[in-house]
Amino acid sequence: MKLRFIPVFVGFLALYGALAAYIGWNGWLFLSRTTGIDSPLVYSVIVAVMALGYVLGRIGQSTPLYPLAEPLKLLGSYWLAILQYGILILPFADLAGLLLIGFGVSQDAAIVSVGGIAALLFAGILLLGSRNAWSPVIRSYSVGIPKRAGKRTNLTIAMASDLHLGTVIGNGHLNRLVGKINEIKPDIILLPGDLLDDALDPFLRKNMAESLGRLKAPLGVYAVTGNHEYYGGKVPEFGAALDAIGIRLLMDEAAVIDDSFIVIGRKDRAANAGGQGGRQSIKELLQPLDTSLPLIMMDHQPSDLPAAEASGIDLSLSGHTHRGQMFPNHLITRRTFELDWGYKKKGGLHAIVSSGFGFWGPPIRIGSRSEVLRIDVKFEGAADGS
Repeated sequence: MKLRFIPVFVGFLALYGALAAYIGWNGWLFLSRTTGIDSPLVYSVIVAVMALGYVLGRIGQSTPLYPLAEPLKLLGSYWLAILQYGILILPFADLAGLLLIGFGVSQDAAIVSVGGIAALLFAGILLLGSRNAWSPVIRSYSVGIPKRAGKRTNLTIAMASDLHLGTVIGNGHLNRLVGKINEIKPDIILLPGDLLDDALDPFLRKNMAESLGRLKAPLGVYAVTGNHEYYGGKVPEFGAALDAIGIRLLMDEAAVIDDSFIVIGRKDRAANAGGQGGRQSIKELLQPLDTSLPLIMMDHQPSDLPAAEASGIDLSLSGHTHRGQMFPNHLITRRTFELDWGYKKKGGLHAIVSSGFGFWGPPIRIGSRSEVLRIDVKFEGAADGS
């Protein structure tokens, strides 16, 4: 770690510790009055384990300690949701409690009544958020591309981004993906990045390749890297694992499909970090291609829409944003990206951004939903042979 980052790191730890203590203290005030918990030490240890669980679990998931690390990471994932909504809810709860005390309500009664309402809010968030995260829906889009595509006049794409396979998301949720895509009966399946959550080891250890390999389509299955594949540091090994199950990982590459259209797969922007080899521009990727064919591009982060439009890309498919995943984070993604979710027509470019099939961190979605996309493409030029 560079010396100039040490004060920032220490400051972050201090802030995180203070927030965890604040949430834990509020929890203690309520639980000590409504349950049999009477040991501050035991309670403090529980809160500390929850607060550190995600980091400890992530460190340990690729070691022989993974049987302990996996539940720690899951516990820590839920803590991240409690942390976010604790920051949003508890200051108002504390203010309400002080107002009740000011109006003559006893301290215990104020804490129990306000704490009960806050507890119901947290329970509702966790229940609704879990449903939104674990119960994916199919969303449909239709686009028209004014180009000829050989003898093909239409195309059905199944798209799923941000699977985040690993410690928290395993074969159970992956089997839901297979079921949803089978409902679509697509011509081709496209997976625009973040198939892994971070480390490759849980993917291999749980034999998730077997489930992922059940994704089949007449024109094939194609994927690109997201930023999280690079966090794990084993992109070549992951590419080999995908290749073994018939999924082609496009790394700044293009595939001409059925002599009808071209699928272009970009490396994620994280490839520009040191030692990752960088990534080519869209212009460089298009140089050897027949751009009279329809051009469908997967780019995990929807950051290059102006370049995609200027380069003549017909359909751009992205994920990454999760649509903020938990309200009100969508306010941040909406300001960060020109398109953070849904569809946008930009000149000749059709851009689609998915909120993703999986999730990062908490298995919670508020204001977003896990989804698989069905994209029906109509090629509006005259077909060959017509």
